[in-house]
Amino acid sequence: MSTDTDVLVLGGSGVDTIVYVPELPLPYADSYMVRPGIEALAGQTGDFVALGVSALGLRTHHLDMIGDDHEGDLIRALHRDRNIPFTEVHLPGGTKRAVNLVGPDGRRLSLYDDSRSREADRLPEALVRKLASAARHAHVSITYPCGFALSTLRATGVTISTDLHNWDGVNPYHEPFAHEADVVLLSAAALADIERTMLRIAERGRAEVVVVTAGADGAYLLVDGSIHHVPAVTPPAPVVDSNGAGDAFASGFLFGWLGGEPPQRCALFGAVAGAHACTVPSGRADFLSRDELLARADAYASPPQAPDVNAVGGAT
Repeated sequence: MSTDTDVLVLGGSGVDTIVYVPELPLPYADSYMVRPGIEALAGQTGDFVALGVSALGLRTHHLDMIGDDHEGDLIRALHRDRNIPFTEVHLPGGTKRAVNLVGPDGRRLSLYDDSRSREADRLPEALVRKLASAARHAHVSITYPCGFALSTLRATGVTISTDLHNWDGVNPYHEPFAHEADVVLLSAAALADIERTMLRIAERGRAEVVVVTAGADGAYLLVDGSIHHVPAVTPPAPVVDSNGAGDAFASGFLFGWLGGEPPQRCALFGAVAGAHACTVPSGRADFLSRDELLARADAYASPPQAPDVNAVGGAT
């Protein structure tokens, strides 16, 4: 089947106000002087995945609801400047936004404004079907109202991926995304039992691959009933900002997966892309190109630096 798009990204557009703080958690004080300056920047999870896979040479289209406001203009400009097709649906509550506090070690605390969405918000079914029918793959952000589009995407035959972010493995909001996706990514940040959560996702849904990222501890990869540990990649420069690192990991992983690479190689691509993202201030939105990613992955995989991908568990 002929397609116009490799990756259709649904949802995840927004504007972040980045504040670099002297430490996290931030002790109470009447005021702090912060540098560099505070700035509102276009780019949340869906935007960053779209930028990441596009930089890797995949034909990308982004669909989301944004407002007719200044923040929406920032989103439009970001996609226009990066030559990424963006289809917008009006969001009456205004463009989504967050304030992200970033510590000296690059760790982030995100204060997400969840007041923008309304129960009636929907991505039009006919529009989703049209764009998905012209795509190889759909990456679905967990932002409202993307969950309502999952059945339509599935009916078109595209493969689906999602990032559950800091899901605790219990919150029912995330379950439709976890159970409908072929590739499921999430962070270990809120998981009490990484292995049990990964196995439950695979058992209850249709995921071929489940990936849990664990920062400096690397990642965990579930494929064919076995869980493997993927060591972290050492960042090529000092860590300054972890904003977008998970989205970069997802982009690298999807690049490999859509290219038919083995899951372990896909995870290495993700780890390399995520490590690079930590060395770049989020406002630069600087993602690796295909050639850069392949060169760094090949260098990392060559002895004596080669990380062993070790089995750590499996279905019982």
